[in-house]
Amino acid sequence: MSTSRYSAATPSARTLGAALVGAIAISFSAIFFALSDVEPITGAFFRAAYSLPILGIIWWLGRAKDNRPQRSHWLAIGAGLMLGVDVLLWHTSIDYIGAGLATLIANSSVIWVALGAWAFQGERPSSRVMIAVPVVLVGVALVSGIGQSEAFGANPLLGAFLALLAALFYSAFILGFRASNESFAPPAGPLAQATLGALLTPLFLGVFIRPGIDFVPEWPAHGWLIALALMAQVIGWLLIGYALPRLPAVETATIILIQPVLTMIWGAIIFEERPSAVQMVGAAIVLSGVAFVATQGTRGATLESTTENDNEKEPGGALHN
Repeated sequence: MSTSRYSAATPSARTLGAALVGAIAISFSAIFFALSDVEPITGAFFRAAYSLPILGIIWWLGRAKDNRPQRSHWLAIGAGLMLGVDVLLWHTSIDYIGAGLATLIANSSVIWVALGAWAFQGERPSSRVMIAVPVVLVGVALVSGIGQSEAFGANPLLGAFLALLAALFYSAFILGFRASNESFAPPAGPLAQATLGALLTPLFLGVFIRPGIDFVPEWPAHGWLIALALMAQVIGWLLIGYALPRLPAVETATIILIQPVLTMIWGAIIFEERPSAVQMVGAAIVLSGVAFVATQGTRGATLESTTENDNEKEPGGALHN
């Protein structure tokens, strides 16, 4: 029999720094995919395929420190399945609404993470989250270009819908991935398993989606896909994977929100993406809604399990607002 207690935990500078640098690294994800000019499912497959061997080697070298239970291994793979769907939807939305706006909407996940953490992990959100939900959805509607002849994107309405759907799967990935490493094991193991899940998703969906995966590498397309795999899936998510179980869910998603802001900047510079004035207002509303949640004064708590037999304390990943 064991009892549990919560203790206030302030994230260290190293933890926050890792999450920050990781967020900057993954801000290039949409850019590298767009530069590759491949089908969304091909990009999703090779992002995982190119990064999995590297992550597998890193995990193998440090496997002795991976003390997670078997359940956590399967949970990481399951989280990766959600990531695979997210990436596929997000890549498709980029084709319709551009890298910047698609990434912005996809990262409204900070709201859905808060609600998901409440539903599945008992992290009760403040009233700000409930207020922010309709605000963010209004912003998404404006970004989608409804009734705007000058809206940016080949099909901004469809692009916004797919990006919002991607945000829901992204939130499921964040919550599952964080829960898969409650023992604070080196992040390479959970990330390698999540990447395996992300690899399986396009392999399965590729049977039904046309055109399917193009397995023949072409250059320079695959040079950009290799950059995507190394920068985002390896470097970015190793850093975020280290920080994720050590930060409250909302704090982590807020730091990751740096990604869409930077991606919009890179998109404007590299692709000359110029959303309409109404779309920019919508983007500002989405960011404001997320910032409203992020400034609610949430502080995390680290769950410590005290076993009556030996009084051993082990940090876990259950947090509360």
